[in-house]
Amino acid sequence: MNGRADFREPNAEVARPIPHIGADYIPTEEERRVFAECNDESFWFRSVPLAATSMLITQGLISKGILSSHPKYGSIPKLIFACIMGYFAGKLSYVKTCQEKFKNLENSPLGEALRSGQARRSSPPGHYSQKSKYDSNVSDHSSFVTSPAADNMEKEMFSHYEPVPFSASMNESTPTGITDHIAQVKVNKYGDTWDE
Repeated sequence: MNGRADFREPNAEVARPIPHIGADYIPTEEERRVFAECNDESFWFRSVPLAATSMLITQGLISKGILSSHPKYGSIPKLIFACIMGYFAGKLSYVKTCQEKFKNLENSPLGEALRSGQARRSSPPGHYSQKSKYDSNVSDHSSFVTSPAADNMEKEMFSHYEPVPFSASMNESTPTGITDHIAQVKVNKYGDTWDE
């Protein structure tokens, strides 16, 4: 023994360090290959079919008269919009599949970051940061403590608050407090007008 006490639990899991993936990260050759594969597959298997389908549906709605065509440009603007939305919907729909491909890569910092991020979201709280039984109870107490002066100030601020009555329905029987005054103009049989 070197004079220091070891308070770690014998069976506690030690968290693996998560690699830092930032804007300056340079992907490995295998990661570049998966990026290119994901880009190619998302384009041909998701973006093109969704863009074509959305354009066909839009053209069908225009030809049935449900959507109106532009007076000058016809159906082109709506078809271009449908194509762009289908393209991006296809790209977004492939994100999960692409993430799974990266998670399956071995010796990949990007795959490791995705795997550890997934494990943290799906594991119970405290799984990676095991708390020793010798830790103090400081975390059991609230870290935000208010003083009596702060409590009194809060009560004073909100004591003047009066809730405004709210009606969820806007019909003729509920007055809104807004009145429109429209001047009544009278016309006689000779065409003379006057305000009342």
